[in-house]
Amino acid sequence: MASVALIALSTPAFAQDTQVADAAPVQEVIVIGQRDAPITIVPRGLSVSLGQEQFAAINAVNVEDLMKYAPNFFVRKRFIGDANAVPGFRGTHSTQSARSLVLVDGFTVSNLLGNSFGFPPKWGVVGPGEVQQFDIVYGPYSSRYPGNSMGGIISITTKPPKEGLERFATAQYFVQPYKQYGTDRNFDGYTGEAGFGWKQSDGPWSARLSYRRLQNEGHPQQFYQLNGVTRVASGKPPPIVVTGAANDPNLITKTPVSGAYSVEDTTQDQLRGRIGYDFANGWNASLLAVLWTSDYDGTTPTTYLRDAAGQPVFYLRDATGKPDPTLRVLVDGKQYSLPTINLSLNERREMLGGLKLSGPLGDWQASLNLSRFVIDKQRTRASTGYANGISDGAGTDTRQGDTGWWTGDGQLERSLGDHELAVGFNSSLYETDQTIYGVGNWRSGATPTFNTRTGGRSRQLGAFVDDAWQVVPGIKLTGGVRLDSWRAFDGRIGTRVAGAPKYQSYADRKETSINPSAGIQADLPADWVGQLSLATATRFPTVGELFQGKLDGNGNFDINSFDPNLKPEKSRDANLMLRRAFDDIRLTGSVFYQRVEDAIFSQQGFNQFGVVTSSFKNIDIVRQWGIEGIVEASDLAGIEGLNVDLNAAWIDAQTVRNRSVPASEGVQFPRIPKWRLNGNARYRFADDWQFSTGWRYASRPNTNLEGTQRGDTYGYTSELMIFDAKLSWEVTAETQLSIGVDNIGNDKAWVFHPYPQRTFTLELKWKG
Repeated sequence: MASVALIALSTPAFAQDTQVADAAPVQEVIVIGQRDAPITIVPRGLSVSLGQEQFAAINAVNVEDLMKYAPNFFVRKRFIGDANAVPGFRGTHSTQSARSLVLVDGFTVSNLLGNSFGFPPKWGVVGPGEVQQFDIVYGPYSSRYPGNSMGGIISITTKPPKEGLERFATAQYFVQPYKQYGTDRNFDGYTGEAGFGWKQSDGPWSARLSYRRLQNEGHPQQFYQLNGVTRVASGKPPPIVVTGAANDPNLITKTPVSGAYSVEDTTQDQLRGRIGYDFANGWNASLLAVLWTSDYDGTTPTTYLRDAAGQPVFYLRDATGKPDPTLRVLVDGKQYSLPTINLSLNERREMLGGLKLSGPLGDWQASLNLSRFVIDKQRTRASTGYANGISDGAGTDTRQGDTGWWTGDGQLERSLGDHELAVGFNSSLYETDQTIYGVGNWRSGATPTFNTRTGGRSRQLGAFVDDAWQVVPGIKLTGGVRLDSWRAFDGRIGTRVAGAPKYQSYADRKETSINPSAGIQADLPADWVGQLSLATATRFPTVGELFQGKLDGNGNFDINSFDPNLKPEKSRDANLMLRRAFDDIRLTGSVFYQRVEDAIFSQQGFNQFGVVTSSFKNIDIVRQWGIEGIVEASDLAGIEGLNVDLNAAWIDAQTVRNRSVPASEGVQFPRIPKWRLNGNARYRFADDWQFSTGWRYASRPNTNLEGTQRGDTYGYTSELMIFDAKLSWEVTAETQLSIGVDNIGNDKAWVFHPYPQRTFTLELKWKG
């Protein structure tokens, strides 16, 4: 659960100077992607490294866009500026966010306060223009990393300052013509970024400072549906005839669509600074500080309904003019009640601070990382119904108290003959505190009344030993073991009883785990290279899964949304790879296997009232295995400047045993497609022009555990087939102009929420 220092400082494959594109040649390891700089995390199992060549081919507005074509990988990004963009590796569900470790310059940005779409990595601490390298490792095959690497690890390396003074700026504009049900309009936005870097030519100091703003109107993420009724309330007036409702017979709930949730109006600001100092004795120190603010405005919901006078119908009123939810509307001769439409505002202020030290310590190379991530302010205000929303009436005010995490990591490495030995520790402390108030004025939060409060802490300490032994030329053995001690404490829930808060404390939890890893890489006949990796991993429940409750789709506290008795999930993993390089093509094949006991899963769906709810549970056994094929081609077919990356994956992920829901046994795990196909082609057809195209395909998965929900509309997870393109022109040595389009075919895909439709991007870059 902790951040992990940039590693293997003593070996060429993981040299300290990994940020330098012209680093010295390194020992051959099986890594997919760029070869200009060594990978920054231990490449055991399938490993991918992405650099400037790959980035230049992508329409990247958010940093997570830079990985969109990686093998057997996806990011649940629903709109530009999405705060809930969760990464997924292979058979990892898109709400299992705690099964990934994400680092920026060695500092943890994984939000391990919880495990769902609401706890994605803190991507916003860095913009895409600041990234030098993206490294991805699939699975927990190195003992250096805690059990959250069960899915995989992502390491983001930012650009180092260059000698002298450099300045840079980027501006982007994007627009999405969007049509769905009764919504038909353009959604647009922009980003602006500027900064400078500086490094002394004859001294030890360096610095880099940047500021970035993103503003976007994202398309609606959910749609309102009318509620079916079995009888009309007695003594009420007859139903009101309305028009405009959209009928979609493929919806999970078979009622007309009456409107769209508010536009996701997003504003984000990021201020980022880094200072470095090189000591004369070979030690290096760097400080990182990031301030990131986010504001989400959800005050513009849409109703498709119109009354006889052509006026929009958001809610119904009785004879006195007061809202009356018992009144009915008539659509195509059938009676319905209206859904609850709420307005909302969300604001966050977050800060990351980190210190990194590295250098020689006798015959050892030492490194130490310390970081603190603070959610200094997180507040969500929502109205209780539309009438209260437009009149600044009653609602809820959800506030975060002391929330964030501390991490610390240290390690020592050295060469001992044919061995590369590493020992180290990881540590982390996560804490959350959330209070929900009822308020008389939802917009200002005035006259708050206590409703609920949840909170708690978790602590994890880990130690590891890791060794790589070059047995003979062409054969290397790797092995390691890690010990983790985990504790969850101070768990509590407060509810309102007889007008006053009443608190209940949960018992502290303590557990330890020991997890080994082993592997072998060998040169095989006919110029093939093979690698076998084996490991076990333990992922302990997050503090949010144990102690922090959530609101349902109507804004009511859901007591079933957390469980203080959840068990840790434990995996057994194996990965076999074969690789061969030809003159201009590299082929890689991979077979992977994972068996997870007590898998922690939160399934989102509709209850009997059509309200979105979710709950955590342990599933006895979940198993996945699959096959991956990867092709990397340079100057394909002898065409200079034509580089192509192709990858395909077949995945069999099943629920093997689930005593709580036996009907799910033997069924493909939800949101995991059988097939994924990704690719990217880049062609520099002139010195200052480049054209690129990319594609992503995923077959239709199950939406629920039982496999009874499969569809291609709102509420389902659908198949995906998206093609992108980008044209770039280097106007001068300092200026670049590009235009791109994502989702050229305007594929309407879903991950419960709608994915973006066709989107155009214009970008201007300058450096000097």
